[in-house]
Amino acid sequence: MKDLQTLEQELLKPSPDLLQDIAKIKGDIMLLGIGGKMGPSMGKLAKQAVEAAGLNKRIIGVSRFSDKSTRDEIESYGIETIAADLLNETDLQNLPDAENILYLAGNKFGTTGKEAFTWAMNAYLPGRVAERYRESNIVAFSTGNVYPFVPVTSGGLSEEYPAAPVGEYGQSCLGRERIFQYFSQKNNTPTLIYRLNYAVDFRYGVLLEIAKAVNEGREIDLRTGNVNVIWQGDANEIAIRSLLHCESPAKLLNVTGPETLSVQWVAEQFGNMFGKEPRFIHEVQPTALLSNASEAHRLFGYPKVTIREILDITALWIQEGGDTFGKATHFQEREGKF
Repeated sequence: MKDLQTLEQELLKPSPDLLQDIAKIKGDIMLLGIGGKMGPSMGKLAKQAVEAAGLNKRIIGVSRFSDKSTRDEIESYGIETIAADLLNETDLQNLPDAENILYLAGNKFGTTGKEAFTWAMNAYLPGRVAERYRESNIVAFSTGNVYPFVPVTSGGLSEEYPAAPVGEYGQSCLGRERIFQYFSQKNNTPTLIYRLNYAVDFRYGVLLEIAKAVNEGREIDLRTGNVNVIWQGDANEIAIRSLLHCESPAKLLNVTGPETLSVQWVAEQFGNMFGKEPRFIHEVQPTALLSNASEAHRLFGYPKVTIREILDITALWIQEGGDTFGKATHFQEREGKF
């Protein structure tokens, strides 16, 4: 596993572009909701970039930290942590000021049956945070789920296309966007709405799910036959660098890779690596949830980690018994029920 860990460190280290931009970001950076899937690695990347650039800039992570090991891990990176329930007004108001906010808080999985909580997290809380940090730059995480399904031949939807989410999760995420947009205009708060679709890593994501299904001989549902993905390290870097592109009114930004990937093709690549024949069910539908991220590529360049590299490292991770988060993306979901 030593070689695998070395490769992981190599793929996740700050790029020269990030080091250049981190020096332009004025003030401290606070990650609200750092305890999720992307938060720890994003905070670590920001901290590494600050240290490598020789800057005196605080990186602060806020979460409920119901899992103490997550807090310990984050603190081991040299990140300051604060345990707080963002829905608790006292906790929110007692947070320190920060010039830059990376807003990662939200609810997706378990939406069905907990609709009220989902709307509170995804549409009410953003207003409280936007008011509390009206003087800050805010990069607010959103999702490609705010878009409708489109023909797989379309190349994906760009930011100019009207949102039309399917299901309550996507609707609540659009609510989050609208609230941040409202307060961006009301308070002249520089804001960027970061529409991610989908981040992948060794430990979770669409490609890992497909790879595990192939390796374990499980059937792969082809109804959602095409996806966009981006390496989590690249997505983290874009999020941090996006602090330099916040605007009022809020800027919308799609974040994903340039390819429209075929799920069947991905499965077949893993099949070749594992020496196993993928098993498929259902027919590919003519539509999928696809984003056009050409604006992000214009601002930040193409992702540095390529699809072929991601496939190789994912296969190696599985073959070497690497740990995973065990959280499904439900990328096959076509009714918006999470």
